[in-house]
Amino acid sequence: MKLTGAAAARYFAKPDPDRTGLLIYGTDAMRVALRRQEVIAALLGPQGEEEMRLSRISGADLRKTPSLLLDAIKEVGFFPGLRVVFVEDATDGLAEPITTALSEWREGDARIVVTAGSLTAKSKLRKAFEAHSSAYATGIYDDPPSREEIEDILKRAGLRDIGSEAMTDLVALSRALDPGDFRQTIEKISLYKFRDETPLSPEDVAACAPSSVEAGVDDVLEIVAEGRAPELGPVMQRLESQGIQPVQLAIMALRHFRALHAAASDPGGPGAGIARMRPPIFGPRRDKMQRQAQAWGMFKLEIALKDLVEADLTLRSASRAPQMAVMERALMRLAMLARR
Repeated sequence: MKLTGAAAARYFAKPDPDRTGLLIYGTDAMRVALRRQEVIAALLGPQGEEEMRLSRISGADLRKTPSLLLDAIKEVGFFPGLRVVFVEDATDGLAEPITTALSEWREGDARIVVTAGSLTAKSKLRKAFEAHSSAYATGIYDDPPSREEIEDILKRAGLRDIGSEAMTDLVALSRALDPGDFRQTIEKISLYKFRDETPLSPEDVAACAPSSVEAGVDDVLEIVAEGRAPELGPVMQRLESQGIQPVQLAIMALRHFRALHAAASDPGGPGAGIARMRPPIFGPRRDKMQRQAQAWGMFKLEIALKDLVEADLTLRSASRAPQMAVMERALMRLAMLARR
């Protein structure tokens, strides 16, 4: 039988122990692995592996010895309780031994969990599970996690008191990170909030989110966008000592001011424009960019973009002017423009 959408998510969290088996397939190996871990943990409980109730068979080993799976599901474990046989990296070439194991399965045998890469609708392996009356097949796609899935991840991490703005940021973060990185970030937030009874806030999310390589340049762009011209010189010197190249600074400044321009010219207002951005912006940085877009306005931002493009062209030309000085002068003009 097929499992899709919300029904699949619920089954991963609470699989039916009376079912024969489950096939999980998809192009993203990390997403497939996370779902497989979730299902096996739910079937076996926390002591399953320690009690040797989980048997692992690689696709390569099963290809060499097709009887491995059937023998494994018929074994009697030393410890009482449900057993699972996990077949990793299966392909259509293993459809025959897996189909045989499914047809020979009887009550009391180990449950079968199989993972595979991308499988077409005509796949023999998919058909073996989809046609079975007591087994499931489900595809894992690259769609970001739903709000229900995010809430389940938070609940498992012990995070229950979530502010509405923090949840908005977590949803944005789930779309910006790989599934494994997102779960690690949630675990980090859980440790960060240990014994802290206040609701999770956007500041907490921002404090635990993966650091950006652009963090040093962000300070300069914030100074420029907010018109704090006297602070620009010392920060530029620090950036230069850290090895930041003028061309790199120009590219990132253009990206920042283009984002502000897109937000300022959005029909729904700067807030709606910031919310539509990909990758998403979350936490205090989102609020700062919204304020900057409102303060600058669309027309001043067009002037800023013109100045930045001219500076970028100068940096890439045969000009002998000191490149960092060219960039600093352009940013200083922008900082002064922001104060008008």
